[in-house]
Amino acid sequence: MSEAAFEDKRRATAKRLGISPDAIPRHIAIIMDGNGRWAQQRGLPRMSGHEQGGKAVQIVAQHCVDIGIEYLTLYSFSMQNWKRPEEEVNFLMHLIAAYLEGIRPNLMRDNVRLQHLGRRERLPQMLLDALDETMEITGVNDGMILGLALNYGAREEMTDAVKAIAEQCRDGSLKPEEIDETCISGHLNTAGWKDPDLVVRTSGEMRISNFLLWQISYAEFYVTETLWPDFSPEELDKAVLAYAGRNRRFGDITAGKSP
Repeated sequence: MSEAAFEDKRRATAKRLGISPDAIPRHIAIIMDGNGRWAQQRGLPRMSGHEQGGKAVQIVAQHCVDIGIEYLTLYSFSMQNWKRPEEEVNFLMHLIAAYLEGIRPNLMRDNVRLQHLGRRERLPQMLLDALDETMEITGVNDGMILGLALNYGAREEMTDAVKAIAEQCRDGSLKPEEIDETCISGHLNTAGWKDPDLVVRTSGEMRISNFLLWQISYAEFYVTETLWPDFSPEELDKAVLAYAGRNRRFGDITAGKSP
């Protein structure tokens, strides 16, 4: 999709929200938190919270397409989440696989390309099959990129990048003096992407939880008490409006564009 097409959507969004098109983030990363608490508050099993959270993913992703977001990265399952009860983990694996299969028509309709962030090890084959097929089918799309952080950890991502760089230095294809920020970024799961402008965390928790530690160096943060299953397009608009009111200086004394 052309930059002009994204700009048209951002201009329409800016007019609706009463802000400048330049004040709309290009890349939003979301730490989706609160599924279990949502279910507990309603006397429901945790699995019901995850099911409702999956519905919220579809609604919020669609809204991001509509308002002109170029990258949406969702933290769906961390490498630390394997510590959860086996029954819950197995349920999540099947839920995510079903979600990946079910959203294909919408992704193709909206010109969205799915990409995976994280390690493949430990993921069950049925989920890998659903993930690979969805990425292959949507690989022809050139609209919004939907990044699914699945079996992901930022420290592990950076460890893998360091190992890959070390291997290149050992085989002579890379010199140590050639290692810079661009080189490191190019070895991360998000190689070639714009860094997140806005990080949203639901459920009121004030922590990063090992998410995109390199990429969010200059991101703005928005934390809401809303639990993820209740997160809506209106809630996302609030986050965008909060972002639009920030003065992003990137280490300078005056506001400016991203470095």
